[in-house]
Amino acid sequence: MNPRNEPSRKEESSSRQTAERIASGLGWFSIGLGFAETAAPRMVARLIGVSEADRAQTILRLYGVRELAAGVGILAQDNPAPWTWGRVGGDFLDLLSLGKAMLSADAQSGRSGFAAAAVAGITGLDVYCAQKLAARSKRSGFSSTDSSTGRSILIDKRPEEVYTFWRNFANLPLVSPQLESVRVTDTGRSHWKLRSPVGNASLEWDAEITEDRPNEYIAWRSISTTAPHSGWVSFARATGGRGTKVNVHLDFGSGVRTKLGKFFGALPRELANITLHNLKQLLETGEVVRSDASIHPGMHPARPESGSSGQIF
Repeated sequence: MNPRNEPSRKEESSSRQTAERIASGLGWFSIGLGFAETAAPRMVARLIGVSEADRAQTILRLYGVRELAAGVGILAQDNPAPWTWGRVGGDFLDLLSLGKAMLSADAQSGRSGFAAAAVAGITGLDVYCAQKLAARSKRSGFSSTDSSTGRSILIDKRPEEVYTFWRNFANLPLVSPQLESVRVTDTGRSHWKLRSPVGNASLEWDAEITEDRPNEYIAWRSISTTAPHSGWVSFARATGGRGTKVNVHLDFGSGVRTKLGKFFGALPRELANITLHNLKQLLETGEVVRSDASIHPGMHPARPESGSSGQIF
């Protein structure tokens, strides 16, 4: 690898991860807005200063259905770019509708103007995110029907240390958000529980190891219909004495519960990114630090909890 290319690759990776995180936030925003527009259109109309007539409420409900569809599409797909572009189209439609509404006699121009400014700002964010995700999709060969994802990272530890940590599956909730527990049930088999970032919903499945090469490679597959998938993780000594290169690859089935699992906040590409990043932090520094400003679902402590022995979980 040419060292001169390293900064640009890091910048590209950082930009991609930022776009993915923004997409996740936009997905949840769409769902929240869509729910408000479908459940309480009169309140939304009053808030943005437009007519509260029945026709206006019907239009808001339709827009709410559109927002819900966009939000679920963004959160449920490994390639959310098409759904993000859908949000861009919806933004322009919202701006046109607000502009028309502001010309009506019963409009509250101040509130409508503020709403239009807010939509314009969101539109810029949507366009930025959609462009970044589309570029990533083109480079990676993603399509909207892809059901696999792969990620890698360099960790400044020996392969034996990284493998030993991962092979004890009970350690994984320490580095993987929303993963509540992993319990070994038999030789080569384990039970996994994924929690929802909201409410008390959870997704559970059993998995078995299909291949295990100590200090090199672990492969597994789900044996439950609730979350059909398979995956593997490899541990290779990095060139130049730079520690271990960890590669993770996940293949997902098309089961409804799997889609719901992603909807709970566990987007495969994002979960893999965060898990590897946290794994690197934990093994290299002894703790995982998350910013309070993170938009990922769930709690995000900014510093270690007292008495946690250096671990924030």
